[in-house]
Amino acid sequence: MKRFAPLVLLVLALGFAPRPSVAAADAGVSGATAQRIDTILKTLGQTRRFGSVALSPDGKLLAWTVRGKDGTKVQVAHVDGSDVRTVRLPANDGHPCSTGELGFSPDGARLAMLTSCGGKDGQRNIYIADIRARKPVARQLSRLEGYVHAVHWAPDGRSLGILYVVGDNHAVGATSAVKPRVGVIGENGVEHQRFATVNAYSGELRLVSPGSVFVYEYAWAPDSQQVAFVGAPPPGRNNWWVARLYVQQLDGAPRVLLDPAKAKGSLHGLQIALPRFSPDGKRIALIGGLMSDQGVTGGDIYVLPATGGPARDVTPGIDFTPGWLHWTGNHHLLVSAFAGGDTRILEMQLKSAGPASMHTLLTVPASVSNGSAMSSLAVNRGHDRIAFIHSTFTEPPEIYAARLALRHGQPDAVKQAPHAVTDVNAGLQPIWGPARSLTWHNEGLRIQGWLQLPAHYNPARSYPLVVLVHGGPAYAIRPSWGNRFANALSAMGYFVLQPNPRGSFGQGEKFTRANRRDFGYGDLRDILAGVTAVEKHYPVNDKRVGIAGWSYGGFMSMFAPTQTHRFAAAVAGAGVSNWQSYYGENSIDQWMIPFFGASVYDDPAVYAKSSAINFIKNNKTPTLVLVGQYDGETPAPQSFEFWHALRTLGVPTRLVVYPGEGHGFRNPKHRRDVLVRMLGWFHRYLGGATQP
Repeated sequence: MKRFAPLVLLVLALGFAPRPSVAAADAGVSGATAQRIDTILKTLGQTRRFGSVALSPDGKLLAWTVRGKDGTKVQVAHVDGSDVRTVRLPANDGHPCSTGELGFSPDGARLAMLTSCGGKDGQRNIYIADIRARKPVARQLSRLEGYVHAVHWAPDGRSLGILYVVGDNHAVGATSAVKPRVGVIGENGVEHQRFATVNAYSGELRLVSPGSVFVYEYAWAPDSQQVAFVGAPPPGRNNWWVARLYVQQLDGAPRVLLDPAKAKGSLHGLQIALPRFSPDGKRIALIGGLMSDQGVTGGDIYVLPATGGPARDVTPGIDFTPGWLHWTGNHHLLVSAFAGGDTRILEMQLKSAGPASMHTLLTVPASVSNGSAMSSLAVNRGHDRIAFIHSTFTEPPEIYAARLALRHGQPDAVKQAPHAVTDVNAGLQPIWGPARSLTWHNEGLRIQGWLQLPAHYNPARSYPLVVLVHGGPAYAIRPSWGNRFANALSAMGYFVLQPNPRGSFGQGEKFTRANRRDFGYGDLRDILAGVTAVEKHYPVNDKRVGIAGWSYGGFMSMFAPTQTHRFAAAVAGAGVSNWQSYYGENSIDQWMIPFFGASVYDDPAVYAKSSAINFIKNNKTPTLVLVGQYDGETPAPQSFEFWHALRTLGVPTRLVVYPGEGHGFRNPKHRRDVLVRMLGWFHRYLGGATQP
């Protein structure tokens, strides 16, 4: 069920003046605590956030988008961050607009961007700026009417590729809000997302892929005459987990190159993502593995002929999780991976048979992304420079750049370590405590997690602890300034443990698959072992330990208190209380087969054993339950069922349903309300730091 990283999901951008008095009072918080929450929210809201970053082909220029109280800016600078120029965007009559998905043209002279500035009703279009101008101006290229994203230049620079939902300007994805379920269900309102091209000079639109295939992502071939894409029959919201790899000539019809459902070996029945053509166009590399959902990519790397043939696993048995890849030669890949709680950047050399050889270039104890995908990097044509958005628990987002010395190329004499080239958040200081990477062992497994210390930590005091369980389960916590709930709890005087138990990324595919057909058991034992490990070394009051999470973390926050009385309070966001009824309620049931091994109709027992509702009388833990009204991924009836049971059994509980929201909340007021209520709930049942 997916993913959204722990509570990082719903407390994203709080860049407005908070008014906590009503919500805080409703959550049982008043006085000094309410003022403290107000200060935390204000501090978090001051962060300026980067949306995307791109490198020019020659590696001399950087471009990025940055969002602040004054809106989103597109800026261009030298690769060292000097000589910053701001691209003039179209006027938008004072209404909020968004800009992102930057890309330099192959000749480096133009910068493409996708923006809703100047549009109506949030419609986004492609704009082009001549970055050779001293004061570059974005000029409209396309005239699209529908949802558009994934803008990428064709290698010849004559056109741009896009993914396009004609006539419907709403995002299509598992976390977006579902439409009201009325009319002929399953037949009305089915979206069709297609690959299309836009002429780079005239703006002419050409629909390429057929409406019978929902396209999730694509990659251009080096000759600009064909694309590879991951697709499945509509509805797209549900079928990513059974998607296949297609190739299509721009003037032809698509053909299936790889179907994981029919594949032999380790890829059978799993998910695929990030297809990429080799520079000579002869091979395609992709990532295949057990993945909770599109956009949360991790697994092994597979390579297959571009004309068709078996996909070969070139990373079998590795103890880390590749999340992004980029060809640097016909036999070499640049890879960014989850490695424990860090990001590992490495070079792989492919062989005619057997595993690839590997050389670690960098290990970055931070979250990195170029804005297009998790772990992604911006790379220049020479593959000797990279750039990315960088943040840690205590370092706010900035653009970082590094210089690589790849073994197979002509390396420069100097290799430059990652360093900040922007300073837009230089004045921000964390008001929460630092984090430490911890490891512990349980049942023969090595578990990694992050322990965030309370602000102004004093080892002579006793503190409560909150365990934040990430979504997924196929995901991993890495250092990030954006984990606002963890930061807020730390600022309020809590230890915060964010574990990466079995089922997570970061220790290889075997570890990720270790909780299949076992939700809530082995991973819970890993988490409890982590709590014990923390208590051995830090002054945690074992009577004041809480648990919280969203999505899979919400399920764990419902299920864990039915298996143990270790937790004195819980906050369950967008959780699942009954896997059996959930199977028939959600809009994404395809994701469940890889994790449960069969449908609920073929193997109801495996669903029943992980359903909190079947053990609900064991639950004595006060629980706050939160969910979006139109959540198609973890539908609201799951939260109603859990809340109703606790209420009937006399266990303190409260259910809040947020109008109009899907799995990932969009309304800033709702995101803020969630944070205030969570802090208030734990304050009520766990309290803050106390003297010994």
